[in-house]
Amino acid sequence: MLLFAGLGNPGAKYANYRHNVGFMAADAIARRHDFSPWSKKFQGLAAEGNLGGEKIVLIKPQTYMNLSGQSVGEAMRFYKLEPSALTVFYDEIDLAPGKVRVKVGGGAGGHNGIRSIDQHIAKDYRRVRIGIGHPGVKELVHGHVLGDFAKADREWLEPLLDAIAGSAELLVKGDDSSFMNKVSLAVPGGGKAKPEPDRPAPKQQSHIRQARQQGPAVKAPETGPMAAMLKRLFGGRE
Repeated sequence: MLLFAGLGNPGAKYANYRHNVGFMAADAIARRHDFSPWSKKFQGLAAEGNLGGEKIVLIKPQTYMNLSGQSVGEAMRFYKLEPSALTVFYDEIDLAPGKVRVKVGGGAGGHNGIRSIDQHIAKDYRRVRIGIGHPGVKELVHGHVLGDFAKADREWLEPLLDAIAGSAELLVKGDDSSFMNKVSLAVPGGGKAKPEPDRPAPKQQSHIRQARQQGPAVKAPETGPMAAMLKRLFGGRE
């Protein structure tokens, strides 16, 4: 059997936070594959089901993000599982919105939930990092992570969660590359439209150059009243 853990904070207040996208992924998997109802277990909420012929226990720790390892570690010890049997879904600010990357092992990257899990079990477990984007400056990170997804984010978030749930069997098989490809194809523009390339502003031209580019000047009349008037004004100079 395998353990899938989605990270987040419990309670209605946090339900739509970007930091709770791990919970959202776990919920999407449970719905798509008809898992059992959620029940209180291992200091969290747990549901059971099958993916690709393998028994899966889904868990959403209710210890708050910073203590996620207490819940996940308890479940791992109860089922006597090795770290390789664990897959964790969580938010990643260093990935663009809608991007997903999977890796085994590595550091916490500043994520307190992952840091807590690392403290309770060995680090060689699968990490599914779900991009929520970076606000641009360090001072805004806290408010960005602990803030609701915007309405516009639903355009990429809903297909992303559907793709994670629909492709979860590939994680069971260990085919991480195919999982990432499937999810990437399901999210238009990787979560946001591609920015237009910067174009240099057109070079300003002088009035004289603009006049020259408009074509040859109109030839002055050589005969008639207008020619006589011009001759008086300019004295016949060329």
